[in-house]
Amino acid sequence: MSHFLQNDFDIGVSVRCLQNAEAWAKKTFCYREHKPGMPCQSIDDVFPNLLDFCGTRIGMVSAGIGAKVEIAERTGNYRTLGWDLAAIVVDELVAKGFESTNIAHMLDVDRLDYNSIDDLMHGLHDAAKKIGVAIYGGNIAELGSRISGYGDGMHLNWGATAIGILYANLEHPIDGGDIRPGDIIISLKSRGFQGNGFSLVRKIMIESLGDAWHTVRYDDLSTWGETLLTPSRLFAPVIGHLLDAGIRLKGIAYVADGLESPLQRVLNVNGVGARLTNLFEPPQVMKRIIELGHIPLEIAYTEWNMGNGMLVIVDKTAIGSALLHLNKSGCEAVAAGEVTNEPGIKTHY
Repeated sequence: MSHFLQNDFDIGVSVRCLQNAEAWAKKTFCYREHKPGMPCQSIDDVFPNLLDFCGTRIGMVSAGIGAKVEIAERTGNYRTLGWDLAAIVVDELVAKGFESTNIAHMLDVDRLDYNSIDDLMHGLHDAAKKIGVAIYGGNIAELGSRISGYGDGMHLNWGATAIGILYANLEHPIDGGDIRPGDIIISLKSRGFQGNGFSLVRKIMIESLGDAWHTVRYDDLSTWGETLLTPSRLFAPVIGHLLDAGIRLKGIAYVADGLESPLQRVLNVNGVGARLTNLFEPPQVMKRIIELGHIPLEIAYTEWNMGNGMLVIVDKTAIGSALLHLNKSGCEAVAAGEVTNEPGIKTHY
């Protein structure tokens, strides 16, 4: 195992902290019982932010883009981060059958720089136009030395909350409760790294190429910094096309970082497993970083999506229609595997 993971990434602590935070949050659910805003998820650990407002069910999710902001600080290009921010909340909502309607954001900076903030919001605007949501609010906080980063430019942390409504032709959220052995798992191709997983990437790059790694040529067209700033692909529009076409989606896993964990959460609902035999090949940039960091493949698949940005589960009778609609939408997709009786995920690299 890479020394990066041994020394700096205790996945067990991360899981325990998240579970503890969720446990404290769930203790507050009773404070809205039988009132507007009552949490009403039916299955634990699937979608804790499903709220009932007098019969109208609203989906809500919050997230941030984390360490990827450093690459923008290194390159001076802040325009693409809005796509990553939108994707990490909107695609998480659509994975449960919710059409995002609005996004609010929270931007913390060390100092204000008008042009940098204009680029951030320009990018978020362009992503919102692509997926048809309105940016309905936000806040910019100037926190001085409480926010640090790379170089002399503006340093930042950026998070967002998205809300949405259930797609009109769905009776309940897509929670995995209808998944059965024999169902087919479709992989939607990503552009590479999504919004997460960059802490490990940064450590590998610094160790392998030095502190100015972002200026090193990746190929004849771009530097490493420019390549790793490639924005996340937005999957919400193509999932919307499938739902509008009446294709029954039994489960969806949005793969922001590691491949298996989000799929496992969906499969856990019915205690089933999966066999993945036809995933997309990892993008070349991931292969090169794996080689630079001497990362075993089994670890890489727990940290990154490895070219598979979203996994969609359908009945085997719907696979042809689903792939046809996905390809018409301009999204590369393949039948990547199937649901099995045996719990656990078997991934063939």
